[in-house]
Amino acid sequence: MFTRASFPARRFALGLAAVAAAAIVAGCAATPPAAQVRIVEPADGATVAATFKVRFGLQGMTVAPAGDIVAGTGHHHLLINQTAIASGEVVPVTPQHIHYGKGQTEAEVKLAPGTYKLTAQFANGAHQSYGSALSHTITVTVK
Repeated sequence: MFTRASFPARRFALGLAAVAAAAIVAGCAATPPAAQVRIVEPADGATVAATFKVRFGLQGMTVAPAGDIVAGTGHHHLLINQTAIASGEVVPVTPQHIHYGKGQTEAEVKLAPGTYKLTAQFANGAHQSYGSALSHTITVTVK
């Protein structure tokens, strides 16, 4: 049961929770200036087989499994025919948003024949995107 005396304490606790939540989201946007993510393989414009390797590159940050939010770390996502996710937004779980939450830096991808836009998106331990600053897009043709 709450008394009038407990309301200031509740407001204080709620205020702290709001500040903590804002810090987590702000932490997503705090990308080191030299940080960069890349799709190293395949090359932009490549023609690939139906099953092909995607290899991610990262500079200025460290790859870590999903779960904990630690400054300067995160994990890769591959977006298929999708644009970069805005900073702080959670990367959805769909067939077009592939999560590599175990800290993988490469993977086998299988796609039907056609032309695809592939976007590497780096995100923190809670799958909150670091935004377009830590994304990279290439185009491939699957034969």
